Amino acid sequence: MNVLDRFLGYVKFDTQSDELTNMTPSTPGQMIFAQHLKAELESLGLEEITLDDNGYLMATLPANTEGVPTVGFIAHLDTSPDMSGHNVKPRIVKGYDGGDITLNDELGIVLSPSEFPEMLNYIGQDLVTTDGTTLLGADDKAGIAEIISAVVYLQEHPEIKHGKIRIAFNPDEEIGQGAHKFDVALFGADWAYTMDGGEIGELEFENFNAAMAKVTFKGRNVHPGSAKHKMINSMRIANQFVIMLPRWETPEHTEGYEGFYHLVGMQGDVEQTTLSYIIRDHDRDRFERRKKEFEHLERKINHEYPGCCSLEIRDQYYNMREKIEPVMHIIEIAEQAMRNQDVTPKVQPIRGGTDGAQLSFKGLPCPNIFAGGLNFHGRYEFVPVPSLEKATMVIVEIAKLVAER
Repeated sequence: MNVLDRFLGYVKFDTQSDELTNMTPSTPGQMIFAQHLKAELESLGLEEITLDDNGYLMATLPANTEGVPTVGFIAHLDTSPDMSGHNVKPRIVKGYDGGDITLNDELGIVLSPSEFPEMLNYIGQDLVTTDGTTLLGADDKAGIAEIISAVVYLQEHPEIKHGKIRIAFNPDEEIGQGAHKFDVALFGADWAYTMDGGEIGELEFENFNAAMAKVTFKGRNVHPGSAKHKMINSMRIANQFVIMLPRWETPEHTEGYEGFYHLVGMQGDVEQTTLSYIIRDHDRDRFERRKKEFEHLERKINHEYPGCCSLEIRDQYYNMREKIEPVMHIIEIAEQAMRNQDVTPKVQPIRGGTDGAQLSFKGLPCPNIFAGGLNFHGRYEFVPVPSLEKATMVIVEIAKLVAER
């Protein structure tokens, strides 16, 4: 079975995560998929296979040479809650010709380079797409397929010397909980790589510092006919808070290392309104200042409307760069592995989060490598088949280079 066959089989498992269940894994489909993978790893003869009650699956490919660090490779079981992952029907477009791809005739859904110009980078390649009704699940079932396929390749080529290889597949990355119950000590790797990046060549060891904020506004409802100097409309005050934040510091106006405030939810009526924000910045000092700005605006609102505004801020994760910089050789190895496979490394910051960030702060340095997919989390997701194959061989090359060093 090759990496494409594995991937096409894996995407048929419905593993959409759900942040509202307060369980780990958050959905039963993830455990069903983990059990399937456990059986596959057992059939391949891997060792030290464990699957705990929270859906964390780990296994070992034993070393075939001495004195080599233990390296890990990690991918996540779940797919995004943003779109259905039920009954995924992947399609293979042979030798993409650079034109529009009709995903669904009946619904008029078209994957077009006029909207996704990056498609033109893959002319002549076979592409795996959706049927327009679900996401595809390359994030991160591509990573799982690549890791297992790389392990099989190393088994079939004993002439390639490598140290102990640990692999892990975890639940609930898409809802920010993938690393919460990851047992770093049990995993036992000196460092690891998440196979969870996007297009071919991506290599990431910087990510946002992240926090969530919930701002609640208490109002007072009075009949509008007699409301003068009595009514306090919490929705209007919430709107006042929103427009006090810098209008250009939002996701739709930022890129690269630029941070933002992102309003992700709003619920309310006259009596009470709640705003939900995420706060992001690569720079730790600017990140702290962004949180201070929320505290400043809370005080400002409460000065005008005493006791109206309450604020809850919770840090979610931090920029892994500070944990990777002392061990930059692990980035150099990944870059060299890509070059050895004729892949040009694209080192760039993640404008988001990754399990690797949390794992790095738990003591497991863990940068992120491409899995090959594009347009994650929606019906326009696709993955070029050569990208799956190259990612597989980059894993093999990393194992080889670590042993050689």
